[in-house]
Amino acid sequence: MRLPKGNSLLKPMTGGYYRVAMQNFREAIEAGASGEELAAMPIPESYRAAFVRRDEADMFEGVESWDKDPRKSIHVDDVPTPELAPDEVFVANMASSINFNTVWTSIFEPLPTFGFLDRMARDGEWGARHALDHHVIGSDGSGVVLRVGSAVRNWKPGDRVNIHCNYVDDQDPTAHNDSMKASNQKIWGFETNFGGLADLAVVKANQLMPKPAHLSWEESAVNALCASTSYRMLVSEHAGQMKQGDSVLIWGATGGLGGYATQLVLNGGGTPVGVVSSPEKAQLLNEMGCEAVIDRKAEDYKFWSDPHTQDESEWRRFGKTIRGLIGEDPNIIFEHPGRQTMGASVFAVARGGKVVTCAATSGYMIEYDNRHLWMKLKSIVSSHFANYAEAYAMNKLIDQGAIQPIMSAVHTLDDCGEAALQVHHNKHEGKLGVLCLANEKGQGITDPEKRERIGEDKITMFQRHAASIA
Repeated sequence: MRLPKGNSLLKPMTGGYYRVAMQNFREAIEAGASGEELAAMPIPESYRAAFVRRDEADMFEGVESWDKDPRKSIHVDDVPTPELAPDEVFVANMASSINFNTVWTSIFEPLPTFGFLDRMARDGEWGARHALDHHVIGSDGSGVVLRVGSAVRNWKPGDRVNIHCNYVDDQDPTAHNDSMKASNQKIWGFETNFGGLADLAVVKANQLMPKPAHLSWEESAVNALCASTSYRMLVSEHAGQMKQGDSVLIWGATGGLGGYATQLVLNGGGTPVGVVSSPEKAQLLNEMGCEAVIDRKAEDYKFWSDPHTQDESEWRRFGKTIRGLIGEDPNIIFEHPGRQTMGASVFAVARGGKVVTCAATSGYMIEYDNRHLWMKLKSIVSSHFANYAEAYAMNKLIDQGAIQPIMSAVHTLDDCGEAALQVHHNKHEGKLGVLCLANEKGQGITDPEKRERIGEDKITMFQRHAASIA
């Protein structure tokens, strides 16, 4: 069906007919229905989703960022089902996760994301579907294909899939060679509508990857955005190009990005130096196999002596600590905090080394001493998510059991505002999973023997750690 004219939200459904239709899909999937059987079931005219509203975009005006509460802005209710484009699929979205872009959308920072959706409307009929008065959020997903558009070749109803968030038009020549450099590249569920925090996901066919059979829906759903971002930052020719033997300093080494980065360094024959903020996180790093750990709070680094002045003596103390742990300066620094740490990162990375940055969670107006950059031939390399090949390669490592999910807790879709608040206030570890169409944890595992070979303790390490300190 097409979206109703008037660009407005549906009122809450009476009788729950459409939610029952989605529940029928869940029951059919759990019963092992074939692709043909799923394809014969009707797609409902609306579905349950988490969204923000255009008319509330100024609700936090005058409120400090830290005090903005995603629980007030994220709504969970029924939204209309859009028409499927020829290159798209409908996915029964069993689980998703919370990312920092979920938080940014929910607190309308650095700007409301409805501007992104309005720009999509200029792309013609299919782009215009996205410019609505509600924005369905979420940039991760794991589920089962229900329908495919007329131009989809490699996927069919019944396929179990993970979803990555690189949304790109592959008919644009700039999307080739490296689609992350495409002029029309967007992040699904952040710069587009119809995201993953919902019972039904609408995605391009080139966002799909095979779901690892040994993982549950939620364990699969937490990986794609952060794991693929970390892969490009460290492994890809487009960013870090990490080699065996490289030493890599990782800020936030047990966080949503750092937890994958630490594993990639260990898996790739390197030496990780993990920076964390508590003894409990240091213990988790040790359990992961990272021996060189810096507890930044215990060390009490003060890289800024006041809001406008950095303290180079603290940079030097930081560098000395690193050399005391591994005997050398790091070849690569995995950088994402931004303003608070960039000066120290540029100073501490080895001569000829790389500072690879993908974010700026502590502020994007960065400062560093350029003399330490140019005179020692260091580089600052930018990195943003991952192209399809990189995301697929990382998904394969997870499927092989070489890299483990870093999920520490699971929330329901109705509770995703609380989960977003935890990420906003950094009260979580690793990634937070969100059950969407799935109604219980632990479902979706179709190869328990493979799971046993890889090891339950490895797969659930972050969950067990979180439970132990709760």
